[in-house]
Amino acid sequence: MQESKVFFTNFRATVNENLLQKLRRLLIAAGIKEIDFDGKYTAIKIHFGEPGNLAYLRPNYAKVVVDLIKELGGKPFLTDCNTLYVGNRKNALDHMDAAYLNGFSPFSTGCHVIIADGLKGTDEIYVPVEGGEYVKEAKIGRAVMDADIVISLSHFKAHEGAGFGGAIKNIGMGCGSRAGKMEMHSSGKPSVTQSACIGCGMCVKNCAHSAITITNKKASIDHNKCVGCGRCIGVCPKDAIHEGESHSNDILNKKMVEYTAAVIKGRPHFHISLVMDVSPFCDCHAENDAPIVPDVGMFASFDPVALDMACADAVNKQPILANTYLDEAEHIHNDHFCDIHPTTNWKSQISHAEKMGLGTSKYQLVTI
Repeated sequence: MQESKVFFTNFRATVNENLLQKLRRLLIAAGIKEIDFDGKYTAIKIHFGEPGNLAYLRPNYAKVVVDLIKELGGKPFLTDCNTLYVGNRKNALDHMDAAYLNGFSPFSTGCHVIIADGLKGTDEIYVPVEGGEYVKEAKIGRAVMDADIVISLSHFKAHEGAGFGGAIKNIGMGCGSRAGKMEMHSSGKPSVTQSACIGCGMCVKNCAHSAITITNKKASIDHNKCVGCGRCIGVCPKDAIHEGESHSNDILNKKMVEYTAAVIKGRPHFHISLVMDVSPFCDCHAENDAPIVPDVGMFASFDPVALDMACADAVNKQPILANTYLDEAEHIHNDHFCDIHPTTNWKSQISHAEKMGLGTSKYQLVTI
């Protein structure tokens, strides 16, 4: 397959061009004007950030994308689907409150916020996945599928289940309804190492499905109720909760790819990733740890696979920042993402996406 072009610019600014102007120039150089936006509903998929987390993208960046699409005649809206876990984005009302709290309003961004899978996360469309190995029908938020064009605006960071979160995760996991997220997470279910458990109850508090109970100061997980979202793993202060079967994260990645295929195949799509505040965990956490590497820059491409590959390569070339989660990790993989989360394999996202025909890992980096 021929190389895909990925356009890049760093975060340096001048008195003649600030970062927002630079992002606009990047998008135009990457070819966004080639898309016919005239009169088209355009879903801009973004993560609004769990309240308490400060690593999510500022709404200022979203406004650049919105303004440009409106100039080209499009009808943009910012969107995401409801979450599976306990938090402030589990239903549309709380989700929109969270978006507004973090600065994403029609007044700050120039467009409306629409929660794609509706009030309770049940407003979904079943989308056939041609060639899907794990998913035959993806459950996608209706508003995403009703749109004519899909734009992905991603905060690129590490992720405890997928290895990293970029364009593929932003679209695949992010556009899945609550039932869709359950399907993607359902391969492996966590268990508790009883000897390490202190019975603090953090896992119980963060389980949305009442699957965890504490008996004699030890937690246990009912796999009949557990949906495998992994939230308990992230909140355990003693690392007493571990993932299910060793290949479960690979399957998670492959299902995300197949959900991405359901969303973008058959209609125009464009992808933007900002590699900044590269946190070790997802923006779904109500906290963010210190960035693990220096800020890199802004990337854009029509190819989500090439884009994710370019961003991953760029992060892995960066020095490790002191006093961070990555700095404290054992460095044995020659890969920042695997050093942070050794049970993950981000490359399974890339290889499966190539197999599904979503793009190529071969890219030409064009610096503007």
